[in-house]
Amino acid sequence: MLKDIGENNANYQPGLSIDCVIFGFHDNQLKVLLIKTPYEDKWSLPGGFVPIDEDIDTAAVTVLNERTGMKGIFLRQFATFGQVKRNDKHFDNAVLDHFKIPREAGKWFTQRFVTIGYYALIDFLKAIPQKENKQEIIEWIDHKEVPALILDHAAILDKALSTLRIELNLMPVGYNLLPEKFTIPQLQKLYETILDKKLDRRNFLRKITNIGILTKLDEKKSNVAHKAPNLYTFDKEKYDEVLKNGLNQGW
Repeated sequence: MLKDIGENNANYQPGLSIDCVIFGFHDNQLKVLLIKTPYEDKWSLPGGFVPIDEDIDTAAVTVLNERTGMKGIFLRQFATFGQVKRNDKHFDNAVLDHFKIPREAGKWFTQRFVTIGYYALIDFLKAIPQKENKQEIIEWIDHKEVPALILDHAAILDKALSTLRIELNLMPVGYNLLPEKFTIPQLQKLYETILDKKLDRRNFLRKITNIGILTKLDEKKSNVAHKAPNLYTFDKEKYDEVLKNGLNQGW
């Protein structure tokens, strides 16, 4: 990809890039999708450059689709990162030589880049990480065991996680992350995993019920040792309405 951009950099917005923090949740585990290239010792977030004829949001959706194989996923812009020397010496001669990019064309990569951060939250078992080439490694890694990252990607990841936690007070989560039918304890565990803290059971039930996005089913969870909890499903229409208009409460 870099070689193609090096040869056709007039097709891309100079000085602007995108980095996507793709969180994956499943079975009470929160992971992040990371990439390791053959010319780096450190890992990186999925990202890319912005085509001159594409909206920034569209370019971010493209990155998400190409790296996970999934479409229609919630994706939110959360911050812009523009420290003066954030990409200083990142695209050095070794990188340019690896991709056979001429020095003159390589000047496009060594200019100052401002990057726009996006985050997504998906079920990591439904996503199939996509390599850009055979030498690349792309893996889901536990969010508490992230290795050293390139550039300011650690700061971008930290900001994405803190933003996600704050925005749990402004929007619902759970759709596409839980089974179609789920219990309140399962939903509470999702929130606790993201927030990294325990929540009071009764308060959580009261608050999540008051949002009005749940439909209680005339079914109970089977194959449980103790009293079987009720099953719920999301009211998709109300869920989308709250997602659009927001809410204001604390966890």
